[in-house]
Amino acid sequence: MRVLGRLTSLLRPGASTARPVRRASEKRARLESEVEHALLYAVGDVHGHLDMLERLEEAIRADARAAGVEAVVVVHLGDAVDRGPESAGVLERLSAPPPDGLVRLCLCGNHEEAFLGFLADPLPSASWLRMGGRATLKSYGLDPDALLRSEAGERQRLLREAIPARHVDFMRALPVAISTPRYRFVHAGLRPGVPFEEQTDLDLITIRSPAPDFAEGDRVIVHGHTPGTRPVVRPGEICVDTGAGQGGRLTAVRLRAGQVDFLSVEPGPAPGR
Repeated sequence: MRVLGRLTSLLRPGASTARPVRRASEKRARLESEVEHALLYAVGDVHGHLDMLERLEEAIRADARAAGVEAVVVVHLGDAVDRGPESAGVLERLSAPPPDGLVRLCLCGNHEEAFLGFLADPLPSASWLRMGGRATLKSYGLDPDALLRSEAGERQRLLREAIPARHVDFMRALPVAISTPRYRFVHAGLRPGVPFEEQTDLDLITIRSPAPDFAEGDRVIVHGHTPGTRPVVRPGEICVDTGAGQGGRLTAVRLRAGQVDFLSVEPGPAPGR
C-alpha cells in the first residue's frame, strides 16, 4: 500500500518527465493510503464549469484555513469535462500545479474515458458526442460539424493541433480509485456484492446510485456520477454530484473526524465579478 503523502508528490504535474502510456485494455491505477488525513474534501462532477470550480476551490481553501489547516487534500471525483462551456479550461487548471494550500488528487470518470475513446477513434457516430462532447470540442476552438465532415486523417490532425498533449496525458494517467482506511473515493460507485478487487474499471466509472448493498463494510464510498439537487448521505455512501452538468450547483464534501459537511457554489459568476 502506498501512502497519500507520497502519492500527492507523484501525481503532481511535472513530477516526472515520463509520458504516461495506457492501452485501452490496461487497468487504471487504484491508489491506497495507510493513513487517514484529519481533513479531506471531495469535489463532485465539474462538467466543464471552470468558474464554479475556481470559486469552489477558493471556498475550500478559506474553509481549511478557518479550520487551522494550511495544506489540504482535495479529491476530484471525475467527469471534469463535457456539457459545460469550458472543459479545456478545466483540464488546464486540473493538470497544472494547484494553488497554494491545495493538494489535488483527480479520478477518472466515464466522460474522461469517453473523451479519450473519441480521440483514439474520432468517428462522427461516437456516443461521446451525445454526452456533451460537442461542447468540449468547442471549448478547444473547434467547430464540431466542420470537424466531423472532414476526412479521417484531417480530423486526427485538427484534434492533435487543438488539444494539448498534456491534457490527454493527464486523462490517461488518472486513477479510478483512491482509498484511505475510512473512505473509498471512486467516480460512480461499486457493483453491489462484488469485492473491490474484482470490480472492473467500468464498474467504478459507470455504476449508478442508488443501488442495494452499496456500502463496503466500515469504509464509506464517496462518489459522484449520479446527479441530484442536493448531496446524498446514506449508510456507507456519500454522493456529491449536485448536477453542475445540468445547470445545478457544484458541491464538495468536507470529511473531518467522521463528520460530514458540504460546501457548494451556485451557477453563474460570483457576486461582484
